[in-house]
Amino acid sequence: MLVAKRILLILGGSIAAYKSLELIRLLTGAGAGVVPVLTRAGGEFVTPVTVGALANSKVYSDLFDLGDEAEMGHIQLSRAADLVVVAPATADLMARMAGGQADDLAATLLLATDKRVLLAPAMNVRMWHHPATQRNLALLTSDGVLTVGPNAGDMACGEFGLGRMAEPAEILAAIAAALSSLHAAGPLAGKHVLVTSGPTHEPIDPVRYIANRSSGAQGVAIAVALRDLGAAVTFVTGPAQVPPPGGVKVIRVETAAQMLDAVRKSLPVQAAVMAAAVADWRVANAGDRKIKKDGSGKPPAFEFTQNPDILETLSRGPGRPALVVGFAAETEDVIAQATAKRLRKGCDWIVANDVSPGTGIMGGAENAVTLITATGAESWPRMAKSEVARRLAARIAEALA
Repeated sequence: MLVAKRILLILGGSIAAYKSLELIRLLTGAGAGVVPVLTRAGGEFVTPVTVGALANSKVYSDLFDLGDEAEMGHIQLSRAADLVVVAPATADLMARMAGGQADDLAATLLLATDKRVLLAPAMNVRMWHHPATQRNLALLTSDGVLTVGPNAGDMACGEFGLGRMAEPAEILAAIAAALSSLHAAGPLAGKHVLVTSGPTHEPIDPVRYIANRSSGAQGVAIAVALRDLGAAVTFVTGPAQVPPPGGVKVIRVETAAQMLDAVRKSLPVQAAVMAAAVADWRVANAGDRKIKKDGSGKPPAFEFTQNPDILETLSRGPGRPALVVGFAAETEDVIAQATAKRLRKGCDWIVANDVSPGTGIMGGAENAVTLITATGAESWPRMAKSEVARRLAARIAEALA
């Protein structure tokens, strides 16, 4: 799979750059050609001599090299590769990629390339969890950028958590998978999959609404993973914090009733993943103008009514997909409640997670889920939401095969 493939490898400024030396060895040992690009910060951790000797190639680092740029070298480099790999991908590199900057050779290559890009993030755990990094990650993945890792473990700074760059063998496997997907139809090619995502907003009056803390990140990650396996994805999203992915059909809604209508109009599909955090209730007597305080000190009296159950309607209604996957966000007795929900709603699978305040799951970067099926419960370890999405997409592909 890697024989005669050309990998453009960008090494960012992280102590994890030492792992990239082993990655170069593995790539060349598998028959791939490696063209290394060393950022100025990366050169503080590994030397051009070492990188060049292992890659048996010139090491590129200067955007304004007169010899290279006389032939528009940054364009040639960015287009000649079969795959662009950034390892380590630092928080700074990811931010510049997301912003479309071109202020050094690495950033310019990433902006000028027409090839697939694979990132192996590496940074401090707090930097990884920072909202800015997670926004950048969501934007990059929605643009079709692939990721591998990061892993959890001890940091060079003495802290522990997610942020360690994936091991060279893991990155090698991700490179092989990325190259394979470029030359073969994905396992979901020809399949139409519906994904719902984000919260719903149920109006109280024209100014206020009832909502929840869902960011929409998990739904976006699932749509990306299904898209990358070849599925045609219809993505119905409430007003989420995370932007929708590219390469899918996006339908934006506000309320549960609107989401149900969009779901019905999107049928038929082979599979549906109901990842949206739909509000259970709405205000029956919502005001048509802003509700004002009347000076009495008494709060307004609201009448609530139950929203339509989108998951049950889809699972038991006409045009039911072959596979219906629901989500159960619980704060106690997660597996028992999710198991009961699967039977009550009539769906095939439930992805259950604990969203109690101490977990940081709701609106966070990670998830720890249990897949509930007719045969039992399968708990997955805590991991990045993108990894949860890839696992789930692979299981869906197996089920639809």
